[in-house]
Amino acid sequence: MVAENKVLEIKEAFEKAQKTHNNKAKLISALKQRYIKLEDKTIFHEEFVYYLKFPMIVYKREPAVESVIDFAAKFATSFEEPVENEEATEEDEEEEEDPFLNYLFHFLLKSHNANSHAVRFRVCQLINKLLGSMSENAQIDDDLFDQIHEAMLVRVKDKFPNVRIQAVLAMARLQDPQDGDCPTVNAYLLLLENDSNPEVRRAVLSCIAPSAMTLPKILGRTRDVNENVRKLAYQVLAEKVHIRALSIAQRVQLLQQGLNDRSGAVKEVVQKKLLQAWLRLLEGNVLDLLHRLDVENCPEVAMAALNATFALSPLNELAQNCSNIDNRKLIPLDNLSCENSLYWRALCEYVKSKGDEGEEVLEQILPEAAIYAEYLYGYLKSIPVMTEEQKADFAQVENVMTKEFISQQLILLVGCLDTAEEGGRKRVLAVLQEMLVLPNTPASLVSLLIEKLVTVLRDDDKRIQMVAEIISEVREPIVSVTDPIDENVSRKRQIKLAEVKVKLIETKQMLEDCIAVQDFGQASELKDKITEFESLKNQLMKEAEEPEMKEVRMEKNDPDTLLKCLTMCSELLKQMSTDKGIGPTMNGIMESLILPGIANAHPSVRNMAVECLGLCTLQNKELAKRHLVLLLQIAQLDDTKIRISALKAVLDQLLLNGMEIIKSKSQNLQSDSDTGRGESDTQQDGQEAKEPEEEENTVNNILSLLLGFLDSEIPELRTETVEGLAKLMFSGRLVSAKLLSRLILLWYNPVTEDDTRLRHCLGVFFPLFAYASRSNQECFEESFLPTMHTLFNAPGSSPLAEVDVANVAELFMDLTRPSGLINQSKKTDDYKELTVHDSLAIRICNEILNDPAAPDVRIYARCLSTLELATGESVCNKDLLVLLDEVCTEVKDKVCLRALEKLISQLKGESKDNGTKDVNTTINQGPAENGEENVENDDDQLKSTKKRTKRGQKSASTATRTTRSRTTRRKTVEVSDESDGEIIEAVPETVTRSTRRAKAAAMEKTKMNLTDLISREADQSS
Repeated sequence: MVAENKVLEIKEAFEKAQKTHNNKAKLISALKQRYIKLEDKTIFHEEFVYYLKFPMIVYKREPAVESVIDFAAKFATSFEEPVENEEATEEDEEEEEDPFLNYLFHFLLKSHNANSHAVRFRVCQLINKLLGSMSENAQIDDDLFDQIHEAMLVRVKDKFPNVRIQAVLAMARLQDPQDGDCPTVNAYLLLLENDSNPEVRRAVLSCIAPSAMTLPKILGRTRDVNENVRKLAYQVLAEKVHIRALSIAQRVQLLQQGLNDRSGAVKEVVQKKLLQAWLRLLEGNVLDLLHRLDVENCPEVAMAALNATFALSPLNELAQNCSNIDNRKLIPLDNLSCENSLYWRALCEYVKSKGDEGEEVLEQILPEAAIYAEYLYGYLKSIPVMTEEQKADFAQVENVMTKEFISQQLILLVGCLDTAEEGGRKRVLAVLQEMLVLPNTPASLVSLLIEKLVTVLRDDDKRIQMVAEIISEVREPIVSVTDPIDENVSRKRQIKLAEVKVKLIETKQMLEDCIAVQDFGQASELKDKITEFESLKNQLMKEAEEPEMKEVRMEKNDPDTLLKCLTMCSELLKQMSTDKGIGPTMNGIMESLILPGIANAHPSVRNMAVECLGLCTLQNKELAKRHLVLLLQIAQLDDTKIRISALKAVLDQLLLNGMEIIKSKSQNLQSDSDTGRGESDTQQDGQEAKEPEEEENTVNNILSLLLGFLDSEIPELRTETVEGLAKLMFSGRLVSAKLLSRLILLWYNPVTEDDTRLRHCLGVFFPLFAYASRSNQECFEESFLPTMHTLFNAPGSSPLAEVDVANVAELFMDLTRPSGLINQSKKTDDYKELTVHDSLAIRICNEILNDPAAPDVRIYARCLSTLELATGESVCNKDLLVLLDEVCTEVKDKVCLRALEKLISQLKGESKDNGTKDVNTTINQGPAENGEENVENDDDQLKSTKKRTKRGQKSASTATRTTRSRTTRRKTVEVSDESDGEIIEAVPETVTRSTRRAKAAAMEKTKMNLTDLISREADQSS
């Protein structure tokens, strides 16, 4: 009877524990008192475990089940007594361990290999809760520790993500960060790098202890493909990692990636947690944080970090915290540093960006324009000019570089000044102009100085005039030169000097005679004459010794001067309006400076001259026609950097003016023939007939040249060409299916795997271009078969042989989806009864009929199964059904036949239930699917399939992500933090959705109540 009462007590406790509103502490205390009174506790152990098995077979996260699991874990650990000191610990070790906890652990360890994934999940969950409920200084037997460790190491490799998550959480207290060979840490690192489920990676991030070995892996998760994983990685770094544990490069990389992340949630974590945690560690000193970011080498990242910090504080508080400025609203020149100058500039730009709200605050931290101009002039004049000996001293070079960086920040601050007042604006312009003219102004400051000067001046004519004057003064400074002496003039000067000497001697003799006769009046006059002759003699002798100096303008052609002038010209052209054109002043600069600079021997001068020429051609179409051939020649023959500049200029011309600039020669020939006399009408007709051919040949030659750059071994040249061609196609200047095929092949080519910019550019271009209009999708349709032929026929030695052809086909099917068109309407020309997929289906069927036995047929059949085709009766469907029937008679492959028959039934509108099944489960080339596992829970079956596609040799490329997200055309169910995280395939869009009432009823049926289950089991046993 006692046993039966005890059973009832345990059963009652489990029933009450299901209800979350019950006080579990009282239940645990009551059950504990019962347990203590028992002499033979074996029956209690067995019966407790018996009732514990009921919730352990439930996989779903029901509230009642979770409450029971939590109750069981807390009850098992309630017998633990806290350890106060080491002596007590040694005594406890000699005593027997807690029998109930040990019994429960051994039961769980025996069950962790169960066939049911629900049992494995609950075992790991219970072990996690048991270890988590134990005190910090709790101890368990070494053998039990090893058994738990070994079991959880097995379970972290379980095929169910939820099981792996609980195993990861359970091992959190079993890791030893100081042990380099710790199995738990190694398992964590393996899961971080390789586990496909983001929730598992999040669980590892929340448990792993930062150390020298694990920190690089944690940093790597900030670049995870999943937004929640990246977010948690930044949280872990903010909470567990000190800023001093990170190198400067790691800090910069974290801020650069986090503040520019696509996800707003990740940006918010970096802004509100990571940056604020670093500031707390540095006692709120922002300048100290900037010092630890090395602002000289990464000013953009430092600016982004400062702006993120400023956004969390009101403007008035920011002005009050700016303690570096004095009463003049300036930082003293002696106190200027890289950090406080950048902070001053960032604060002023941030306040100015607030508009009217920030005007009053800006006046508190920035002086008037005239005062700041004098301040800027004083600092720029203090930059020393280094000699060759000083350039060898690293300390002096570093000092000058620091001064140049501070000067850059002070020059950029000019953009925040209020230049509406005439006097202040004139003084700012005078200072900028004077600094540009000075020969010792560092080259790194020239572009900033001219940019701010052009910004202050609003009128283009005044800009051109002032910059032309500055270029003239820099190129032709006033120099004092020696005037060559004529021989006749020199002879006359010598004769005159001899006469003066003779007269001087005679006058002295006469003076002596007068003194001898004591004629002092005459002697006084003679003395004055002697003085005049002496001065005239000295003057003539001085003129003979010193040549005459003359001030003249001398032209300088050294590389530094030419580069400085061309830089100023480039910045001017960038700020000029394209409607301004090339006036006489700019034309003179081009003839005297730009065109001669292209032939200069110095590469940097040539490069800047090419940039200036390209900017000039954007101002005038006739000038662009005249110099197009020159730019094309430079793009083929010069140094890499100069070739890229010339290529950019050509692409900019094509983008702005289209192909009209290429047709100039034929138009000139036509105008000459019209004005010429003595030519017959037949000759003119023949010339007119040749003109379109010449134009077409010219266009083809230029396009062939650009296509040749796509195969260049220089990555930068290839990337610029790809970006330019993508812009031409997107703007409608160029339409070519052949070119589109080349771009797709280049994107998939493993050779471009390391070219991140190229792949990112094309990854953005393809969907934007395809979904912009129907005609663009037709261009993709035309390029589909040529692209597939190229990949199928690629030799084994070609890099294209490594490309996953099935993935390329999926990309084409996705980009040509009719449902993907933006702003599609029946009123537009893009809307037609025959869609791109309809015509593409006919093309694919004809291609299959060309060679039905080819191995490529499987891929084509898979493409047919993923097309968006309208069901019902239509002319297109009838033609397509005829073709599909013919294909079915020719094709012998059973896998293809099943897919084709399913497609035919869908087109005929038959068997809607069959149409709801997955059309992509039949055809695969190579191992494209991992595996499927059916889970039965209350007569409900969920089929989960995780599909992975490869592109080239990349495991997680842009193409794979883009294609997989769109071509599957299925809905994915978002899971909670501890859910499976698997992609659950819902029915396709053709199936009608159930009503809200039906869904509510289904949810009620799935609610779990363990009481009924326990009662039913008890009835059966009785």
